[in-house]
Amino acid sequence: MRFKEIKEERFGITYYELKHESGLPIYVCPKEGFRSCYAVIGTKFGSMNAEFIHNGSRITVPDGTAHYLEHKLFESEEGDAFTQYAKTGASANAYTSFDNTCYLFSCTERFDESLGILFDLIQSPYFTPETVAKEQGIIGQEIKMYDDSPDWRVTMNLLQAMYQNHPINKDIAGTVETIAEITPEILYECYHSYYNLNNMVLCIAGNVSPEDVLKIADEKLKPNEAVSTESIFPEEPYEVKQGYVEQALPVALPMFALGFKEQAGTEYAGTKDLLCTSILLEAFAGEGSELYRRLLDNRLINSTFGTEYMEGKGYRAVIFEGESADPAAAAEMIKEAVRELHEKGVAMDMFENAKKCTYGRIARGLDSPSSIATGMLNAAFTGKKMFASAEMISEITLQDVNDRLKQQLDPDNCTLSVIKGIEGVTEA
Repeated sequence: MRFKEIKEERFGITYYELKHESGLPIYVCPKEGFRSCYAVIGTKFGSMNAEFIHNGSRITVPDGTAHYLEHKLFESEEGDAFTQYAKTGASANAYTSFDNTCYLFSCTERFDESLGILFDLIQSPYFTPETVAKEQGIIGQEIKMYDDSPDWRVTMNLLQAMYQNHPINKDIAGTVETIAEITPEILYECYHSYYNLNNMVLCIAGNVSPEDVLKIADEKLKPNEAVSTESIFPEEPYEVKQGYVEQALPVALPMFALGFKEQAGTEYAGTKDLLCTSILLEAFAGEGSELYRRLLDNRLINSTFGTEYMEGKGYRAVIFEGESADPAAAAEMIKEAVRELHEKGVAMDMFENAKKCTYGRIARGLDSPSSIATGMLNAAFTGKKMFASAEMISEITLQDVNDRLKQQLDPDNCTLSVIKGIEGVTEA
């Protein structure tokens, strides 16, 4: 087997891709002059994949199962994977998102051993009633920690108020009640449905060669016969569920998240749409924008203010978030600016500045092994061409951005989530 070499001329990036005989797609981006290496392997199984069809059977699992499975895969009959990583000197971690679960490590030496540990981890499930029950207490404490986290609650409250049916409105870790329903049988069912190597992707960047990766893959990876697993999502209306939600927590200053719900289909947004959205949000609400200055002059935001675009199968939303002494006033100013933006469109000078800023962020990301590997993983998961943004950004026009605006930022279809302080209590 041989890697296919692919060159991205604009930024001088060369990467290699291979569909390994085990079924695993592998992408490697060597970075000359770097000492470190970053590797991430992921599966398209996240918190919102709680209902699916596998081998002809329709299966529903408790909320929080994907996150629970992430925790349990670090354990095996031979011991804990973190202990093994400590011996190689690698820094390892994992995370579960709404859409996927990923396992990663970074290292400056003994790369082959660390990659071997990663391969063993995702191929050696070990679940018993005793080990599964033990984890319930650990994850239960994690859930309670997130329940008390203002940063997390302001976002989750927003999603729960925006989305009526889509499972993005469920907490990633589930609840104490739902994780109590998880059994070894459920974990094995999910593992065999989603942790098939044909459903996973490995991306590596930094001080590494494709030949080194292939040698370890040949030694460690076991052939997998492709399986058919189809995630099921309920139909989601365009309209938000409710326009306002608040919660009281001990914070020094109220926090807010203003979300504009967008029409979403069953597929991911294209590269051009994502680039246009990035440029649009930079022009409209970046630090050099009129809106940002207006909010700052009226003392309605501080340096925590920012924007985010969330998108996936069945959900898309633009979110403005930060701290504010008056979240309602900040939200009204943003919505009024949105109405004005729809009337006038993005100005040419703001478009040009925003495009340069977006271009700069892309270029800076290509100097980071972790950003490169994560970007390749996201591209593979969403069916996009690797480094497509770097190639396409020069082609984006003002008309493209203003056309994209017509699909976004509906001031009559948004939700404001607020975390207000508890009277007499301030954050330590």
